[in-house]
Parts: sequence; structure tokens; C-alpha cells
Amino acid sequence: MKKLAMLVAAGIPLLSILWALDVPLMLGLAVAKTQFLAVLFGLGVALVYLSNMSAAVTKKSYLDMAAAAASVLVFGWIGVEYQRFLEDFAYLTMEMTVLGAIAVVLTLEALRRATGWILLCLIATFVLYALFGGNIPAPLTGTSVTPQELAVYLAFDPNALLGTPLSVVATIVVVFIFFGKILVKTGCGEFFIDLAMAGMGKKRGGAAKISIVGSALFGSISGSAVSNVVTTGVMTIPLMRRSGYTGVQAGAIEAIASTGGQLMPPIMGAAAFLMAQSLEIPYAEVVMAALIPAILYYISVFIQVDLIAARDDISAVESEYRSVGRVMREGWHFIIPFAILLYAMFALNSSAAMAALYGTAAIIIAGFIRSYRGHKLDISGLFNALPDTGKSVVELIMIVGGAGLVIGLLNISSGGFALTLALVQLGSASIAILLLVSAGVCILLGMGMPTSGVYVLLAALVAPSLIETGIDPMAAHMFILYFGMMSMITPPIALAAFAAATISEEKPMKTGFEAMRLGWVAYVIPMLFIFTPALIMKGNTFEILLAFVLAVVGIYFISVAIVGFFQKKVGALIRWALLLAGVLAMLPEQVFELGYLPTVAGVIAGIGLLYVMKQQARTVVSI
Repeated sequence: MKKLAMLVAAGIPLLSILWALDVPLMLGLAVAKTQFLAVLFGLGVALVYLSNMSAAVTKKSYLDMAAAAASVLVFGWIGVEYQRFLEDFAYLTMEMTVLGAIAVVLTLEALRRATGWILLCLIATFVLYALFGGNIPAPLTGTSVTPQELAVYLAFDPNALLGTPLSVVATIVVVFIFFGKILVKTGCGEFFIDLAMAGMGKKRGGAAKISIVGSALFGSISGSAVSNVVTTGVMTIPLMRRSGYTGVQAGAIEAIASTGGQLMPPIMGAAAFLMAQSLEIPYAEVVMAALIPAILYYISVFIQVDLIAARDDISAVESEYRSVGRVMREGWHFIIPFAILLYAMFALNSSAAMAALYGTAAIIIAGFIRSYRGHKLDISGLFNALPDTGKSVVELIMIVGGAGLVIGLLNISSGGFALTLALVQLGSASIAILLLVSAGVCILLGMGMPTSGVYVLLAALVAPSLIETGIDPMAAHMFILYFGMMSMITPPIALAAFAAATISEEKPMKTGFEAMRLGWVAYVIPMLFIFTPALIMKGNTFEILLAFVLAVVGIYFISVAIVGFFQKKVGALIRWALLLAGVLAMLPEQVFELGYLPTVAGVIAGIGLLYVMKQQARTVVSI
């Protein structure tokens, strides 16, 4: 069974690669995208059932095997006969009803096994809404549909299960995950860590700075905050503990550094491609919009770990020193695939999938020719990357399939319009309340889900209401991406923090709350770019630079207040004063009718407080 599961897993990225290369067209086959999606999704559902089979032959294993076979047959049948089913769609034939019902049931059970009960319960709620929505009071009144209509619509309509979320993952994200797997097998992960260690290891608090830089680099290709934690954290967390950070601090720093990798251009954990598809804009615009918020996120974390190191007298890393030049000489070939990837997307205007394949081809060639610290690609590693990719993306495939079901349920029941109307009415009363409620919903729905998956779900449930209230579409989608991602470090289900706590051997909840404290800026930045679009590159050069500088100044003041150290330990009163100065420095000008006056006052007050503390510290030293 293990070999069969490996074969099915390998089939998922193989299908995506063949589709990206237009192989069906080359062979003269007229294959619609929905047919391709049906077959690929069937393999994903089958893989979930095969992966849950026990080694011993039991009654349950026979049921799992039957479910896996049914998944391939049902979705394969839908794929092969899809054009005929489209013609019969309005007639709700018995064949379509039976196939649709089986497809939905198989999907829901696979979703439960892959992700747990949270998303399944959410879908079940919307199923009940679709069946009885006409009986719900306004403003959430919907349209009731029959079970037969529901089964056919969810399984066959291109706006439901086999819709845009699955399309983006199957045609783009899977190829990028394969690209990342090849990079890891050639030693690129070690290269990133070595580069971070060479650049930051000799600096104050170097271990934490290595974690930040290494996790940011590795996170942009891993596609998962949790896998980033377990990959880089096994090295960085013990290193931080040995250098003087507490176990809770080490776990929290690694969790927030790894989570932020999902925000780091150019790949952004594949969420950027989903966003570009949702907004129907070029991928480059998403990357540019994400750049300043990502920089601010890491500046905040960097400042805090540096101040903690100064406060607690944490020294540099005591290890063999390898210069940046030496690391680059040994691993320069890792730069080539990224350069080709970016050149193909931005200069040649290639599709994202083709650009990823160009980059993959480059690293395959380089990986066969050159090695890095014992890592060299071979035929076995190349072929093993296929099933590894399939196993890595199967959870995401299930989640976007579930998100497609939610979108379909909202469409057929008019629930999307009703939900948007309710939230817009809330926003008309107070935009601040709408943003706070939306942020809470994003964090709640994101618990236990990867960033890309939760973004797709939130883009259907929350983003439309934000846009309807007049918020810039890019700002609205970046808002839900940030708060959906924050579920990774927000208790009670903070997967990235809990994974880090396992390595640091500390209490998971304590690590989660420490990660929230150190990652505070990620809860603030989305609110800022809602009111200050310059932070997502909306405005002229002066407006963008001014917004960036003020944000950095405010972040520094607040970071000093949170850590409680600047040249010397800071008292409670000054910490509160610095916190207020930081808030005023970052505050958007339209919040008050005083323009930039509060901002200028905050900057002057903060600088004045830091100057006084610096002079006091010098006086103490001279004495």
C-alpha cells in the first residue's frame, strides 16, 4: 500500500507539470482545465485515504482502499465525461446526482482526515444554510435549495469544488512546491542558514538574528510555516538557548520568523499567486504591495531580539566562523534558479508555472553538477521529489477543495451576498468595529490551516465585505492574508508556536503568547495599510517613503517599550510614554482632524525620551 500511495502522490505534481508544459495540446488532445482539475483532485482525495491506511490488513484498511478507488473512479469519470455533463447540467440527471453526492461525501471525509473538524464543521454550517437559508431572518436571509441541486452544483459547477482556488493550486502552487523540494534536496536550506550565520553570527544576539534571516529566506520557498519551524528550528532553537535566550523566547522567535516567511516576496508561500488570481492583477503588483509590510515585520522582530540581547547580555554565536564570501563561493549556484525565476516572470512575462519550471530546470542542472556541504542531486533524489511534493500539497488541495465547496454554497444560497450585506451594515456604523470583527474571524478560521488555504477561504468570506465598504481591494486582501497567517502564532491553536515549543521543550501556550508579544507588529500593520495605502505602494514616492519612515520610527519606539531596554533598563512610566509616542508616530493622519500634528508630536516626544535615556546611560557609565 505504501508503494501505491507513493505512486498516487507522484501523480499529483506530474499532472501539474504536464499541464504547465501544455503536453495535452502538444498531443492534440482537447482537455479542458476542469477535466484536469477533476482528475488531479481525485488523486488528492485517494492519497488521503491511502495515507491513513494501517500496515496491518483490517476491515478499516479495506474500506480505505475502496474509498481511494472510488475517489479515482468517480472524479476520473467526472473528468472524462465533463463536457457531456455540462450539457446535462440543467436536467439534474440521476447519473449526475449520484456521482455528485458520492464526490461530495468522499471529499468531506477526506477533508476531515486531512485537516480535522474545524473546516468540516464550517462547511456543514453552510450546507444547512443552503438547505434552509430561506427561513433565516434578515439580513442573513438566503435561498433554500434541494439536496439534489446541491449535490450536482457542488460537484460539477466550475464555481464550486472544481473552481478557482483548486485551479490556482493545481496549475501554479504545486509546481512551485516541487521547485522548493528540489531546492531543499540540493542543500539550499543549509545554504540559507549558513548565509544567515555568516552574516549575523558575530553580532550581538547573533543566534536569534540567524533564525530571523534564515527562516525568512527558507520560508519563502517552503510554503508552510510549520515545516519551516521544524526544518530550521532544529538548528536555530538550540543555538539560541545556548547563547542565552530562554527556551520560551527561542521557540517564539523561531515561530514568528518562520511564519513571516509566508509574507516574504517573491514567492510568499504561494499565497501571492492566489491573491493575483482573486484580484485579477499581475503577480508583480502583489509582490510590490507585500514588500514594505514584510520588511516592517522583520524590522520589528530584529529590533526586539537585538534589544533583548543587549538587556540580557546575550553574546554572539560561538562557532566556526565562515565568511559570507566563502558561503557564496560554495553555494553561488543557488542564486541562478531564483534569478531565472524572477527574470522569466518579470522580464519575459512568462506564466508563473512556466517561470517555476525554468527555475526548476536550472537547479536540477546545477544540483547534478555541484554539491553543497555533501548535498548533491541524483536521479533518486529527483524522482523522490515527486511523491514528496504530492504528500506536501495534499492537505492544501483538500483545503482549497473545501474552500471551493464554501464558495459554491455561498453562491447557490445567496449567502455570500447576505454575509457581505451584514458586515457592510456593521462597517457603516463603525469601520473600526468591522476591522476588529474581520480580524477575529480571520484568526479563528485560520486556526490549524496553512496560509494559502486560509487565504482562499477568507477571500470568499471576509474580503468582499471590506471592499464593499470602500477599502482598497489590495489592502483588503493583504489584511485577510496577515490576520489569517497570525493564527499560526495565536493561541489556542498556534501551530507554528506549538511546533517550536516541541523543539524547545517548553510549554506550547506560553510559547504562543510570547510569539504574540514579539510579533505584535503583524497585528498592527494590516490596520495601518487599510488607512495608509502608501504602505502597500499606493501613492507617489514621497508618500511611500514618508509612510515607511514613520512606521519604522513608531515600531522602534514601541519595541523599546515592550522590551524595556534602551542603553539601560527603562522604567514603567517611560515605557508607557514611548508606547504612546510610537502609536502617534504610526497613526494615519486621517484618524484625527489635526493632520500630521499628532504624528510630529509623537516623533519628537519619542526621540526626546530616547535622547534623555542615552544621556543618563552615559552619565552612569562615566561615574
